[in-house]
Amino acid sequence: MPRRLAGPPAGPHGEDFSFVSPLVKYLLFFFNLLFWMISMVMVAVGIYARLMKHAEAAMACLAVDPAILLIVVGILMFLITFCGCIGSLRENICLLQTFSICLTLVFLLQLAAGVLGFVFSDKARGKVSEIINNAVVHYRDDLDLQNLIDYGQKEFSCCGGISYKDWSQNMYFNCTADNPSRERCSVPYSCCLHAADQAVINTMCGQGMQAMNYLEASEFIYTNGCIDKLVNWIHSNLFLLGGIALGLAIPQLVGILLSQILSNQIKDQIKLQLYNQQHRADPWN
Repeated sequence: MPRRLAGPPAGPHGEDFSFVSPLVKYLLFFFNLLFWMISMVMVAVGIYARLMKHAEAAMACLAVDPAILLIVVGILMFLITFCGCIGSLRENICLLQTFSICLTLVFLLQLAAGVLGFVFSDKARGKVSEIINNAVVHYRDDLDLQNLIDYGQKEFSCCGGISYKDWSQNMYFNCTADNPSRERCSVPYSCCLHAADQAVINTMCGQGMQAMNYLEASEFIYTNGCIDKLVNWIHSNLFLLGGIALGLAIPQLVGILLSQILSNQIKDQIKLQLYNQQHRADPWN
């Protein structure tokens, strides 16, 4: 007479064994939680900056509004890290795969943008020129954009896109005779040369500078445009930019790697559970 087994036979692992590593699980969770919180701060700052502007001015320069860029990037980061955060905590393969795919797409898009920018440098320069000229046109429409341009002109010691005369593209600084603006033929104060010991900034120092020739204006303001200065800075700081790009890529690659490891561990755990259930249901095998 065959002997009945007292219980299900032991599988390749014990009943309490789990393929899912707590280290991988919670490392991925806290990794995503950190960037999830950062994304919420970005969205909050972007919304606050947007609400602080007049509606008419905000709509006028929607395409060049830093607040909109901050909100869009923050929302995308929030959605991606949400999938990674909840997927790792709940051991949900679908969310983990969504997180991994989205992060891979972002990484590939960044890589493609870098390669295309290097290969088609002339077209990239033209696009940068277009963005800077558009920013010049909307200089007075957006306080955030205005502060960004002023910061850039002071840091790069430049004025306008190609030259200081590009400020005629702005309706307030336009140098035509029929312009009634008090800033006609002027440039922003951030174009001005400042003495090191100057305590008070003269915001009217750019008055009438566009009416002067390059030699005369160079005694008071920066006459070189920001496009050439920016291109030269990029060429001089390729290692720095490469380090920044690497710093952005490493967290993405770590997130992809951890999500794939955890997904495979969860799949192995599911197979183990099915194996144990099968042998509990049929103890004779």
